[in-house]
Amino acid sequence: LQRNKFESLPKVSFMTSHMKSLKYLDMSNNLLRHDAADAQCRWAESLTELDLSSNQLTDAVFECLPVNIKKLYLQNNQITSVPKEMAELKSLEVLNLASNRLSDLPGCGGFTYLEFLNVEMNSILTPSADFFQSCPRVRELQAGRNPFKCSCELQDFIRLERQSGGKLSGWPAAYVCEYPEDLQGTQLKDFHLTELACNTVLLLVTALLLTLVLVAVVAFLCIYLDVPWYVRMTWQWTQTKRRAWHNHPEEQETILQFHAFISYSERDSLWVKNELIPNLEKGEGCVQLCQHERNFVPGKSIVENIINCIEKSYKSIFVLSPNFVQSEWCHYELYFAHHKLFSGNSNSLILILLEPIPPYIIPARYHKLKALMAKRTYLEWPKEKSKRALFWANLRAAISINLP
Repeated sequence: LQRNKFESLPKVSFMTSHMKSLKYLDMSNNLLRHDAADAQCRWAESLTELDLSSNQLTDAVFECLPVNIKKLYLQNNQITSVPKEMAELKSLEVLNLASNRLSDLPGCGGFTYLEFLNVEMNSILTPSADFFQSCPRVRELQAGRNPFKCSCELQDFIRLERQSGGKLSGWPAAYVCEYPEDLQGTQLKDFHLTELACNTVLLLVTALLLTLVLVAVVAFLCIYLDVPWYVRMTWQWTQTKRRAWHNHPEEQETILQFHAFISYSERDSLWVKNELIPNLEKGEGCVQLCQHERNFVPGKSIVENIINCIEKSYKSIFVLSPNFVQSEWCHYELYFAHHKLFSGNSNSLILILLEPIPPYIIPARYHKLKALMAKRTYLEWPKEKSKRALFWANLRAAISINLP
């Protein structure tokens, strides 16, 4: 009875109710409809194969089907889903739902013995991965030519194909990604995502661990390289310069008042007072030295006094020894003198090695000192008295300048 103008599915069912031997009925290409409010259907009990393709049927058609049907063809209708509360069709073996509006694979709650299912050319983006678990008797599933969305959710369906043992008909040619656009045309068998990309919990845990590791590494480097100390010193230097600008803006052009500023450890003060200062400040062409004990201005902070003395001195002399690298204030003085070296673009540092310093006792923050000592850019205090005259001559030559 195909290609006529039948409109009511219940009326068709009543037409067949007295046909005791009817087994096969083809009602395709008609205008059949069925609404939930329509009358109940009464089909011939002998009917085992029914073709209702190319009509205007919706989800309500599952309320009007022959109980003993074995093969049912519903392709090219307007079915969006298979209702879960439908009557159970225990004899149904073949179900064709191609070219409808299904958004997912139907479950087999109402089709206990279903063996073949066709859902090609529907609107299925991400098929349910538990289909074969809910439909254990299905031997063949045709689900190709759907607009598959290649995402993490699809990974389970692809894995299902591998486990199903060839139950997916048309695989892999008919199973192609439609979305997203950059994967359009890619076959599902060639689509792969890592477990990390699809497992949100694993991704969060990994990101958290990497963040903790990164924070730990940064914290370790900050402590090892003494970054907080440098930040604090830079802050103090800028604050001192700012105060000087606000208090005495006319004195921004620094006038050199000393030949050299001396930085040393208090434990080496005897050598400085008995050897260095007397030898440089006596005689002709004497050197004017800036020493913290006599030139620091009372009332100002130590850091501010250090900065002012270094900026008013042509050179900065550092008396190096194991005691020097263990002194915090010596480190301040070396830092600010180093800062002047870069800002003034001149070689203003003079290093005197009073005693040998084993490299392993030099803290990591003295990286500039390590670099200078590696190049041997220092004067070494000789133990032999016969060589000391040459030492003082070299030191005077290094700081010779006419002060204004």
